[in-house]
Amino acid sequence: MSSPTTRPRRPKAAGPHVVAVLALEPVVGFDLTIPPTVLGAATKADGTPLYDVRICGLEIAPIRAGAGFSLIPDHGPEVLAEAGTVIIPGTYIAQPRHEGTLPQDLAEALATIRPGTRIASICTGAFVLGAAGLLDGRPATTHWIRAAMFRALYPQVKLDEDLLFIDDGDIITSAGLAAGVDLCLHLIRRDFGSEVANRAARHCVVPPWRDGGQSQFIERVVPDEGTEGTAPTRAWALERLGEEVGLATMAAHARMSVRTFSRRFKAETGQSPGTWLLQQRVRHACHLLETTGLSVDRVAESAGLGSAASLRHHLRTELGVSPLAYRRTFRAV
Repeated sequence: MSSPTTRPRRPKAAGPHVVAVLALEPVVGFDLTIPPTVLGAATKADGTPLYDVRICGLEIAPIRAGAGFSLIPDHGPEVLAEAGTVIIPGTYIAQPRHEGTLPQDLAEALATIRPGTRIASICTGAFVLGAAGLLDGRPATTHWIRAAMFRALYPQVKLDEDLLFIDDGDIITSAGLAAGVDLCLHLIRRDFGSEVANRAARHCVVPPWRDGGQSQFIERVVPDEGTEGTAPTRAWALERLGEEVGLATMAAHARMSVRTFSRRFKAETGQSPGTWLLQQRVRHACHLLETTGLSVDRVAESAGLGSAASLRHHLRTELGVSPLAYRRTFRAV
């Protein structure tokens, strides 16, 4: 669901792909600015824009943001019927957020969206999709702090608040605030490939890829590590990524049972030991591709990923690119 290669869907129109961003009062201002900023940075090599991002409201009138300012959209709801993608940023709108229903004007606007249109939400925009019934029986995510409220209102949705974004084909949801950047880069990658997405990320000065399966930065009750925490073992493992370090080895180093170590590790990092270790190995491989001239085989071996085939598989899964393509894009000159 969160793979960059999930159901590729490239825009078919000859011109830029039309994206309607529906601002619902009170809108989360930061969320609203993400799609035009990130998608607006997606261009062909000659600078031709690949998206036509249009901000719209339920009417062309001032819309309050939750941060002490208002804005006037350039478009009304009619643009929803023209869009190939509709994005709903975070919003404090009362009925979807507290009652599980839609105001009539919003319901009527959403009904104009053409069948087959891709619909995405950022942060609490998922409450609007939930109230519209678009998430029933489907996986979705939202800001972790709103998860309990979301579940109470929309129990039929398969909510997973631990993820940055979830791609379920024609419906894509993201976690809170900056996760909207990850969602938009994912849309670019899905529509036009990694090279375009990476170029847009560089323009916006943001990481080109954070896996949708990466945990949100959730506040957790973390036990006092003392000498029993997993941090020393994590530091120890990072110095041995090229060695055969696995769950049992790490647990032994921490002087814990595998079960206790796994539980403590998850509590402290938000990830399982295996997921964390693989992520560190892929990151180290990327670092080696960027900073050394080692062959792909040597990079894979040094990062503990085994073979070049394994490295290619994991980079394709995590970033949607091959090792050589990654090196061409990010190798320091």
